[in-house]
Amino acid sequence: MSLNGARGGAEGGAVPLSPPDLVESALAAVAAGAGEVLVHPRTPCGRESLSPRVVGPLLEAMRGAGVSVPLSVSAGIGAEPDPAGRLERVRAWTVLPDRAVVHFAEPGAEELARALLARGVAVDAVVPLGGEAEGRLAADPGAGTGAEPGAGTGAGTGAEPGPLARFLAWPVRDPARIRLAVELASADPALVAGLRWLPPVPLLLFGREAAAWPVLRLAVRCGAGARIGVGDVLHLPDGRPARSNAELVAAAREIAGAPATAGSR
Repeated sequence: MSLNGARGGAEGGAVPLSPPDLVESALAAVAAGAGEVLVHPRTPCGRESLSPRVVGPLLEAMRGAGVSVPLSVSAGIGAEPDPAGRLERVRAWTVLPDRAVVHFAEPGAEELARALLARGVAVDAVVPLGGEAEGRLAADPGAGTGAEPGAGTGAGTGAEPGPLARFLAWPVRDPARIRLAVELASADPALVAGLRWLPPVPLLLFGREAAAWPVLRLAVRCGAGARIGVGDVLHLPDGRPARSNAELVAAAREIAGAPATAGSR
């Protein structure tokens, strides 16, 4: 469940920003069935941050309040644009999240992911697919047909490798600590079919805004993990504005048709 994402207060009252609001929203979402919580920690002025003085107190507040599911932190350029700065921040953390999100479209992703794993933090490797996103499989004639991994992603063409090619070239293959989080621009089953030759790590699918609910339905049909939350979408499946993360999670569970947390991470 994406608790707040990169959103600001101007995007509505459903977006939790302060630590107390984030804690309250997380507790309600977990009560509604969320199996994980992803948060973008922020400074008092609202800027995303990976500083241990921001990340640590927030994680402690959540755990101290009884948020019992795994907690994940986004470790992207929105919080620290400089790759070396991100490494420095992560290595200085005194309180560790259970997982961290690393965007393989961003510079320094491989080294950042290794640093997190070395600290005992599991990694969600985010790869965008579809539309104009890097690493698009739909544009690859060999995708899903047994073609060599990395085809159609910039690998072997002299172009800068795309996010998927970078992930495939990354040597770490630990299903217990690595999860591939694929951001789909649309709920295209062909994109998911093209993922079948990927390394045997857990797969999570998610979309943003108009793609969020169609991709969640696709994930449920495919048996993949899924994600929803204010950080990804501000409306319910019927188009009504969501009042909270808990309301989004409850709607996701209804779509999944099961008491488990499919669609509610």
